[in-house]
Formats: sequence, C-alpha cells, structure tokens
Amino acid sequence: MSSNKLGFGQSLKLSRLIAGRDLSAALDSSIAPVVLVASVLLVNTAFMNNFFLEGRVEMASFFSAMPLFLAVFLPALSMRLFAEEHKTRTIEVLFALPITAREAVLGKYLAALGLFALFLAGTLAIPVLLLSVGSPDLGAIVAGYLGVFFLGAELLALGVLASAITTDQIVAFIVAAVPGAALVLLGDFRVKRVLDGLTEGQSLGSDLAAAVSPTPAFEQFLRGVVGLPALLHLLAFTAFFLWAAARRLDRKGT
Repeated sequence: MSSNKLGFGQSLKLSRLIAGRDLSAALDSSIAPVVLVASVLLVNTAFMNNFFLEGRVEMASFFSAMPLFLAVFLPALSMRLFAEEHKTRTIEVLFALPITAREAVLGKYLAALGLFALFLAGTLAIPVLLLSVGSPDLGAIVAGYLGVFFLGAELLALGVLASAITTDQIVAFIVAAVPGAALVLLGDFRVKRVLDGLTEGQSLGSDLAAAVSPTPAFEQFLRGVVGLPALLHLLAFTAFFLWAAARRLDRKGT
C-alpha cells in the first residue's frame, strides 16, 4: 500500500474517484439496482398498506420501522466493497496506485452512501402522496429523513468494516447485519427493560442503550429534535467504524 503523504485536497479527490468508480460499477451490475428497486417497492408498499388502513397523514410508522430494516438492507449494499476485491485480488491493483487505506475506505463508503441516497430518494413518493391528500408536518418529515440518513450512515460504516475483515460477501453481510441489528435492538425499550431487570439495582440495559445503541439518538430525530448530542453520537460511531476499517486494511499489508 502506498505510504505517500498527500494534501487533504488531493486525498479527497482520490476518494471521490474511487467513489465514482464503485458507484458506476454497482449501478452497471445486476445486483445493486435489483436490491434498490426491490427495497423501495417493499417499504413503499408496506407504508401504503398501513396508510390506507389507518388513514393518518404522517410518516411515524415508516420511520419507526427503518432501524431494523436498515440493519438488514444496508449490509447488502456494503458486503461487496472490500470482500469482493480481496476475493478476486483486484485490491492489489487498487493499492498498487498511490492510494492509502483511508482514501480507499472513504471512497468506497461514499459510493455505498450514494446508493443509500438513491434508496431514500425512491421513498420520496410517500411524502408527495401525503402532501396531495392532506397537510402533514413537514418539519417532522424532514427531521425523520435526517435521522434515517445519519442512522444509515453509521450502519453503512459498520458494513464497510465487516467487508474489510473478510473475503466472503455472505460472511461480510452476516458480520454487519447481526451486530447492526443487535445495536439497534439494544435501544428498544423492551430490551432495555429486560436487561435492567436482570441486573437488580443497576440499569445495564439503559446504560448500554445510551452508550452504544444508535436508537435513542435516532428517536430524538423522530421527535423533531435535531440535537447536537444525538448527531455527534451517530457521527462518532460512523467515524470509528471507518477508522477501524482503514486500520484493518493497513494491518493486512495490502
């Protein structure tokens, strides 16, 4: 792996080039577009069914279902990022260029984030529908989408780390999906209540949820509170997972 020290601007340019290459390759493949379209149809259909049953002009049910859905959906977008490169040994070609692990990780992460943004764009039919039939709370919808985006950014970063530590896409999917779902569920009030009950006199569940789960921070967005502590919590874990992925690639000596 190249150890050349580049300026921040040049380093960011290399990351953008990698992102563009990977995003184009993903969209040209037969897998990513199918996964995106199927996922958009799934969440839109689920919301429409609920909407016509309950008739409420709001997106609370949509946003509340997102954490667990993203914990499974996003690893499908990130599992191939490095695992496939290692399996086909094309990663040796990538790192033969003057590119550091940090630049490669950031570039591939941005590509996955671009696919996630396309998924979110596909769900905008929901607020358009709500605006056509009533007067939804646009502030709550915007805050909800921001929460989904930053939650997804953290789970995608976990997926990048999982892909960096294995050469098998299926293993990368499992390594990202299982811990991701566990982190999300740690913030569920039922899980917190059970864990708190197992540790009499202590609040293990509540402490774990506050420390490591993205769910409490995400729920603040759903309440319409775009607070700095919640945002920093999600961004800190995102940065940590990306840093760990870069460190892992460095230790592999690629």
